[in-house]
Formats: sequence, C-alpha cells, structure tokens
Amino acid sequence: MLGVSRSPIRSLHWLSSRAALVAALSLSSLALPSTGSRLLAQEAANEKTLAAALAPFVEKHTLAGAVLVVSDKNKTLATESVGFADIERQKPMAPETVFWIASMSKPITAAAVMILVDEGKVKLDDPVEKYLPEFKTLWMEVEKDGSHVLLKKPSHPPTVREALSHTSGMPFKSELETPTLDGLPLKDAVRSYAITPLIYDPGTKYQYSNAGINSAGRIIEVVSGMPYEQFLEERLLRPLGMKDTSFWPTEEQVARLAKSYRPDKAKTNLEAFPISQLQYPLQKHEGRYPMPGGGLFGTAEDMARFCRMILNDGTVDGKQILSPEAVHELTKRQTPQSVKESYGLGFSTDGNSFGHGGAHATNMTIDKKAGLIFVYMVQHGGYANDDGGKIQPAFQKAARERFATAK
Repeated sequence: MLGVSRSPIRSLHWLSSRAALVAALSLSSLALPSTGSRLLAQEAANEKTLAAALAPFVEKHTLAGAVLVVSDKNKTLATESVGFADIERQKPMAPETVFWIASMSKPITAAAVMILVDEGKVKLDDPVEKYLPEFKTLWMEVEKDGSHVLLKKPSHPPTVREALSHTSGMPFKSELETPTLDGLPLKDAVRSYAITPLIYDPGTKYQYSNAGINSAGRIIEVVSGMPYEQFLEERLLRPLGMKDTSFWPTEEQVARLAKSYRPDKAKTNLEAFPISQLQYPLQKHEGRYPMPGGGLFGTAEDMARFCRMILNDGTVDGKQILSPEAVHELTKRQTPQSVKESYGLGFSTDGNSFGHGGAHATNMTIDKKAGLIFVYMVQHGGYANDDGGKIQPAFQKAARERFATAK
C-alpha cells in the first residue's frame, strides 16, 4: 500500500506518494526502466483514489498534472492533485494551484447578469440595443466573397437571451481584438461588435461567441453603473468566497499559476507554452482589460463554490445569490431544437447535467441527478494521442464509483 495523506474531507496530495515520484522521474531527463515503471504505475492504480486514476496518464507523459475536486451541494467531498504545475521545476500540483479558466468565465458572467434579472433591471428577451444603443445600427451579412459584401437588416435585433446562448448572430470576436483578446476596454470591445455585421439571423443558428458574452458583461456595467469587474467582485465572487478568482492574478497568485503544456514535435513529451490570448505580465492592470467571455483565473475550490451555488438553486452557505428561477434559466436548453448544440445561458447543458470547459482543458460539470459536482483543473493545449480524451472521463468514473452510492 502506498503512503498517502488524507484530511478530514478526504483530500489527498498525490505527490506525497511513491507513484508521484515515479511520474516525476519519468517527466524529467532521467529514464526509468520500463518494467519498473509499469509495475509502479500499476501499484499506483491500485490505490482507490481519484488521483490514482490519472497517475498513469502522468507517467506516460500525456498529462502534466491536475487538481480534482468532487463536491455535493453543501461541501467539498474530496480534493486531490496529481502530477506537476511546472514540470521543469518539478513543482507539484496542489489544491491551491491557480489556473486560467478561460471560457469557464462565461457561466460566471451569465450568473452575474441573472442577478440583475432577479432584481428586475434586465429582461432576457429585451433587445441588446435597449441597454447598448450602439447596436441600433447593426447589420447582417447576406453574401460575402473576396470582392463584395452584401448586408441587410436582421429579422429582429439580438436579445440578451441570444447573446448569452450563442444564438445572437455575433461572431466569436471582432477584427480589433488582436493580437490578444484583452487589449481593449470592455466598452470599446463592445462598440467594435456593434460595427461588425452579424453572420446569421439571430435565433436561427448557434455560433460560439465571446462577443455575445462580452456584450452581456457590458450590459452589467450600463445597468449597474459600476465597472463589470467591480460588480462581479462585489455581487458574486466575494459573496461566494471565491478569493482566488480574478482577471488580474496578484504576484502571489502568479507564483501559484500552473504552466500550460502541449505535446512536443516528436509527440513523446510535453513542452510549456504561454497563454497566447492574453498579454503578459498577467498581473498588470494597465493595458489589460477584463474579458467576460474568457479572462478569469481561479482555483479548483473556487470553481466548486460557484458550482455549489448553482446546484443548490442559487444558495451557498446560507446566502441567496440567485433565485431558483434564475438558475433554471441558466441551466435549461435555450438553443432552438433546430440546432444540434444544447446550450443554456453561459452553460452547456443536457438537462440533467450542465457546466463548461476552458480553452486549456479545464472543466466543471454539475450532475443534478447524482447531486455531484466534478471540477477538473489542468492546463493543456491538446494531447499527443487519443489518451487525452480518456483523462477527464477516468476522473469522473472514479469519482462516481466513490461517491455516487454515498448520496
């Protein structure tokens, strides 16, 4: 039996085990005899922990590392970590590791909008132009090639509901959002969407759109009279106790930030790469602006706290953040049946489970039927082989086997 440490909430730091030492050596310049590696990996897999399910992927250089959280609507049931936040420095993943959560920001922004819906200050079926007048001159693209563009008015102006469900007709971003997505003040970014033609009639198709979510974030500013990031902090993040969630990680949080990894050219090992969508240094405020559709950083526990609020119909630790009706709107299907994508307001959904992923493979899933939350925090830009698609399912399988019957 491997030596592990367990807290009262069953947390485990996998790097304290012998299997993690094997993984550490295999990811460094040292090579272990293949037979010994296999035997120790099998020994690791025999441990009935969440991290043990992922240890073989670390040992095979498929996964750098992960922080895993399982929660119900009241509390965290398990927090475990495996592998490395920084392979080169042999820095292990830990529960307090910070991640760029990217598009996991979308449901957080949508929840903030629903605070204003609960207060009667925003209506989901109002046109976006009611709150952002610059959208009154919006056009829709009908034809386009290398020599001409034909425009016409859309059948109806995009609504707040459509902006939050990727059915507004807005593209992913505007041409002005280069070379990074965080280089424009939110007000200016949204103005650039208003002068960019829609790419289809609102409500008829699904097109993943940062522009739509960012526009919803701007509505928060206009209606509340305070900067979007201030509203988010005061009305959502602070009440939820999400102390490590921010668009601008501090120096101390940057020191806890996991590096992002992808396969090297030979597809036999992992190499670090930067977050190309954002400017560095990440902690600077000047010239870096909040991006409601994908700019947040946070920890696994922060994400679990947000998910607990959703699973508990808008309440966490006795605090009512959202109404049950608002949570229902966030998590039910909002996309028309004519499209294959099932999306709510800021959430992907299939009715019984809902959640969201991020560009560097982070994910949060809320299984309403099982009453469980699964937070999977990694920083990966792709995998060398099909094993990459097996990692998160392996975590959820282990978590369900361990906790579903205990519900």
